[in-house]
Amino acid sequence: MHTQPIDTAQAARAAREAVTAAAAVCRAVQARLDDLRAITKDDKSPVTIADFASQAVVAHVLREHLGGALVLVGEEGSQYLRQPEHRAHLHATLEAARFVWPEADEHDLLEAIDRGDAQPTEDHCYWTLDPIDGTKGFLRGQQYAVALARLDHGVPAVGAMACPNLPLDHASSLEAIDPAGSVYLSVLGEGTLEAPLLEPAGQSAHARRVVRGDLPPGRPVSACMSVEKAHSSTDDTTRVMERVGPSREPARLDSQCKYAVVARGQADVYLRLPTKKGYVERIWDHAAGALVASEAGCVVSDALGQPLDFTMGKGLERNRGIVCAPPSVHDRVVRAIAELGLLG
Repeated sequence: MHTQPIDTAQAARAAREAVTAAAAVCRAVQARLDDLRAITKDDKSPVTIADFASQAVVAHVLREHLGGALVLVGEEGSQYLRQPEHRAHLHATLEAARFVWPEADEHDLLEAIDRGDAQPTEDHCYWTLDPIDGTKGFLRGQQYAVALARLDHGVPAVGAMACPNLPLDHASSLEAIDPAGSVYLSVLGEGTLEAPLLEPAGQSAHARRVVRGDLPPGRPVSACMSVEKAHSSTDDTTRVMERVGPSREPARLDSQCKYAVVARGQADVYLRLPTKKGYVERIWDHAAGALVASEAGCVVSDALGQPLDFTMGKGLERNRGIVCAPPSVHDRVVRAIAELGLLG
């Protein structure tokens, strides 16, 4: 199946509306964490419900805007919700989706979820979605993202990222839940825009361009560190940052929000180093965020300094690790990784 070219402006509008709607669903679920845990008898059920509902809503909105020939590559299929023992999860997911899609029924919901269970197409023109990136941040009531990107022939061309708890004020704490949140929209060659998430869809009067300049010589460098340690080696990150030069307090948060935080200058480096041999990054974890950062002026590569290769299907098979930083800092980070021999 080959997807047809679509108007970039139309795709960007659809992407922003899709992640905005999904973020509203995720916020509604996050406000009911304890209730949902009681209903499903499962401590992790709220993020499961939000994941499924978010994916369904994104698929629905994209189809409404762009038509039926939609290829969406994501993490979820509906098999879990179709199992009789998970009826409570299905009902809660449908209720969550109806927050922005009131006419949805069970069939609509399951069909929409399965639209995100596609394989990358032969011509590599498709959408990729992480319906909730940063699940532990979501459960803690901290940072997470809904990240959606359109890939054209292996190149992220449109990226939309909703960060429901990320303050628009760059001086605000990253730990508090922000009442408005932030949304980012990037188009290849056209830059990155930042706006309040709760701004009505389709309006951009309050959007502002995100431009990340290079770091002045001698200025201390701040890393954007994960709260969770499972996916990146924080000890090795510390060693790299010590070699890069004087440092300042790291910004700690989970999810692709880290790309936005580096793009807007609250941190200077987002670094992911593999924690085990053979670990492969997934495309939905980076396509949207990498475009947001690179269109703002950052350089995004793997830990060897190679461009990210999105042509290998669902995984970044030809890449190892991630480095996102302003140009001169990026060069210093890649050099430090090589000097320390961290990738063998």
